Amino acid sequence: MDIRYSANPKDALHYTTEELRDEFLIDELYAPDDVRAVYSHVDRMVVLGILPVKETLSIDKGMDIMKTFGTNFFLERREVGFFNLGGTGFCVVDGKEYTLNPRDCIYIAKGVKEVTFRSDNPDIPARFYGVCAPAHRSFETKLLTIEEAAKVPMGDEGTSNKRVINQFIHPDVVETCQLLMGLTALEPGNVWNTMPVHLHERRMEIYTYFDLPEDHRVFHFMGEPDETKHIVVKEFDAVISPSWSIHAGCGTTNYTFIWAMGGENQEFTDMDAIPISDLK
Repeated sequence: MDIRYSANPKDALHYTTEELRDEFLIDELYAPDDVRAVYSHVDRMVVLGILPVKETLSIDKGMDIMKTFGTNFFLERREVGFFNLGGTGFCVVDGKEYTLNPRDCIYIAKGVKEVTFRSDNPDIPARFYGVCAPAHRSFETKLLTIEEAAKVPMGDEGTSNKRVINQFIHPDVVETCQLLMGLTALEPGNVWNTMPVHLHERRMEIYTYFDLPEDHRVFHFMGEPDETKHIVVKEFDAVISPSWSIHAGCGTTNYTFIWAMGGENQEFTDMDAIPISDLK
């Protein structure tokens, strides 16, 4: 497990490109028949990449749970959400099997002891992207299909940000302790996400990008509003955004991304807007 510590915004001002990427970028998150995880001390979130090809994989494969979390099993004091970004796959939660088609999501509640993943077709494997947050009580594990997500159209073609926000793990859809997750899809010809930008001091956010052709990239903007920086990302890369950082992107083509948040407040609209004219 890769462990990332919190970064001070004053220190981040002096990071080189590689230092910025080392601190905030999560790449190489998937490997065949393996579980990869990044533990961020920003709100103690864990990002997981699970790519079952020929094997059935446990959520905690390769982890020393007691050493890392001080618990007997991974979700003893945590909740997690997974999206399937590949072919059809299956998630078994304490003996109950759920089928996840592409872009479906599952919320798994605190207290679940055993979670495993497998693919329906090894030639088109499922690709499970997860974000896990500390939790203080248990709710209901729930499968959320792309059809069931709450859909919020946003933006317009005039500002190149026409998109649909699909709310999955959201107070209007499923009850959780602190975890929020959703999927935003930009329409063809649109390249900007989350512009105008915002901050939310009460929670952090993680983006992961996909539906991005191999020869295209997204320029992910981060940093304090008057000291912005960028990280160039490819498909399936993720970026950690502390509460002090903006989080927006502009692609060389349209793309899709998953947002995940955790912190003190679950109100989706609780944010501090930053006028574009104030950015530097």
